[in-house]
Amino acid sequence: MPAITLGFSVAYIVLGLAAFFLTGATHQTALIPAYIGLLLSLLAWLGQKENLRKHVMHAAMLIGLLALFGTVRSLLKLPAAFDGTAERPAAIYAQAATALLSVAYLGLGVRSFIQARRSRSS
Repeated sequence: MPAITLGFSVAYIVLGLAAFFLTGATHQTALIPAYIGLLLSLLAWLGQKENLRKHVMHAAMLIGLLALFGTVRSLLKLPAAFDGTAERPAAIYAQAATALLSVAYLGLGVRSFIQARRSRSS
């Protein structure tokens, strides 16, 4: 799970930096995905230690869940962004990408937790 977390942290950082620079580098809120990625990379690094892994990876999943809760509304705004009637389409796209990254991360994390539980019980 730390490797998965590290991979997703890189994706969040790239998304945040791209959103920031592609929108003119004026709005600091475009960097929120990058901050999420930095936090996840710290947790992935801490998750390398066997005695911390379980707790740290649960914390990382909580960060992913909070990221999803904070961005899921943007998925409802995508049709307006696609047809050109949205107020800030770039923000909607970045938030929707963050939501989709979060869903994928949470799905892989749950799968990893299930596999870890099965391997411990057998």
